[in-house]
Amino acid sequence: MDRRKYLKDIEMQFKIHSVCAILGPRQVGKTTLAKMFLEQNYAKNFHFFDLENPLDLARLENPMLALSKLSNQLIVIDEIQRVPDLFPIIRVLADEKEKNRMFLILGSASRDLIRQSSESLAGRIGYIELMPFSLDEAAGDTETLWIRGGFPLSYLAKKDEESFLWRQSYITTFLERDIPNLGFLIPPQQMRRFWLMLVHYHGQIFNTSELAKSLGISDHMVRKYLDILSGTFMVRILLPWHENLEKRQVKSPKIYFRDSGILHALIGIRNQTEIEVYPKLGSFWEGFALEEVIRQTESTTEECYFWATQSKAELDLLIIKNGKRIGYEFKYSDRPTITPSMRIALEDLKLDHLYVIYPGGQTFPLSERITARGLHK
Repeated sequence: MDRRKYLKDIEMQFKIHSVCAILGPRQVGKTTLAKMFLEQNYAKNFHFFDLENPLDLARLENPMLALSKLSNQLIVIDEIQRVPDLFPIIRVLADEKEKNRMFLILGSASRDLIRQSSESLAGRIGYIELMPFSLDEAAGDTETLWIRGGFPLSYLAKKDEESFLWRQSYITTFLERDIPNLGFLIPPQQMRRFWLMLVHYHGQIFNTSELAKSLGISDHMVRKYLDILSGTFMVRILLPWHENLEKRQVKSPKIYFRDSGILHALIGIRNQTEIEVYPKLGSFWEGFALEEVIRQTESTTEECYFWATQSKAELDLLIIKNGKRIGYEFKYSDRPTITPSMRIALEDLKLDHLYVIYPGGQTFPLSERITARGLHK
């Protein structure tokens, strides 16, 4: 897979910062990307520490002593979230400009979940979010990417069944090892139940109290579980946009699984035939397409919203970026058409343009400011 874009992103970050963090879910290819960068730019002039390796952990028992000896080198630290106490030390060492140290740190948790980095390394660190393969990286193979998701070992498996079994194993490991390693003492079966129940909220308005009642836990615990899944890149929390209108607007977020393959594995969908008869086919495709559009437009979480009113007018995705307001509706249909809701969103939100994303391959106008566009442009 061609990941040259990310290699260029790392180069750019090091032109600005002395520390670059590659963040993304486990098994997404962070270590592979780091090694590709090393081969192209640093040859033998680097040190690599894998914090899941007991030998490397032992080497860093006295991190200041071990790392301060290294100068004029790139220092790579993998699985940084396992030892967050390293962040203040990295700050001190990165500030010794005469030593010419650069740090490439890799983590399986978001900035929000490892807040020490933003506090200790403010102004010194640049972030790159590495996610599973996108449609561009998969050369437009929409069907395989949608069913299997973009995790490399899942997408590149020889057969659908092998991909499915890999994802099931990934889910189990995530629940039984990854979450505890982040310091969250949550029974794996409880989190699995929560994750499974989120399937029913995929693409829907999230109801904290309803889910808390179903699980027999507090609203606070539901929000905590959701924050964990969001912070480990499993779930996207899409916030509502509020316009200054004399209309009652929805204030609760929507929930989407970020990788379609993980979503399908949780409920036992193995192939295209099985998903075609699934009752929530439309919302499953909407989530897949929404993630792709966000990737294609290179939009940040802070630039993405949805909009809805109590009178049922809605917009699946609103991206506010570079002074523009662009709307997106997702329709699993070979003949997308304009709906009254689209016209309302176009006018109420003062959209510069609205795109109707559908599974086809053609792009054509539906009106002056509404365009139907195939997902893989």
